[in-house]
Amino acid sequence: MKIGLFVTCLIDAMRPEIGFAAIKLLEEAGCEVAVPSTQTCCGQPAYNSGDAASARALAAKTLNEFESFDFVVVPSGSCAGQIKVHFPQLFENDPPLRARAERLAAKTYELTDFLVNVAPRRSPHAAACGRITYHDSCSGLREMGIKTQPRELLAQAGAELIEMKDCEQCCGFGGTFAVKYGDISGAIVDEKCHHVQATGADAVVLGDLGCMLNIEGRLRRLGVKTRVLHVAQILAGSV
Repeated sequence: MKIGLFVTCLIDAMRPEIGFAAIKLLEEAGCEVAVPSTQTCCGQPAYNSGDAASARALAAKTLNEFESFDFVVVPSGSCAGQIKVHFPQLFENDPPLRARAERLAAKTYELTDFLVNVAPRRSPHAAACGRITYHDSCSGLREMGIKTQPRELLAQAGAELIEMKDCEQCCGFGGTFAVKYGDISGAIVDEKCHHVQATGADAVVLGDLGCMLNIEGRLRRLGVKTRVLHVAQILAGSV
């Protein structure tokens, strides 16, 4: 099967190693992976800010780039949610584009969901990084239903997982929320970091780079050295 990897703009700009880890995992699962070079943003920041025109333009661009693939895989719950849940909503008054968006949505998966439910990995292994705890990112959990999938993959790969208190609670990032409501965002991420520290884990693992950057930034400002890793990095043994 031919997979179109939607890398996400944050991964492309700030943590490209996550994209390479995702490619490795998909190829281990027997997939042919392509990464369209013209891809940019899914349009989520514009959508969340009320700029529907820009969000629609980016959605239409993404349709053109990815609709020919058998599946679209995204190493981010929030960007996957934008494509799967919100693209069809953006074109509710344009039936032809809505139909295309619905077809794309039907074959769009978050990475761990795809590796569990569509193309299981053939050689599960994990990087040795000590004890880990897992943060459930909001969009992945609530829009894409990502909960058991990363834990199942981590268990298969032999990782030692210690659950933190309120693992499903927001980290305070929320895209533009962190910019508009900095004080509230800071208080939320402080609580998240406290829960991470309380587990005694060597690393906090998650599936969304926005949350990664938010949690890692706060941990470092607090002088805490706990590693912050994307689940793809652990599973691919690339940390």
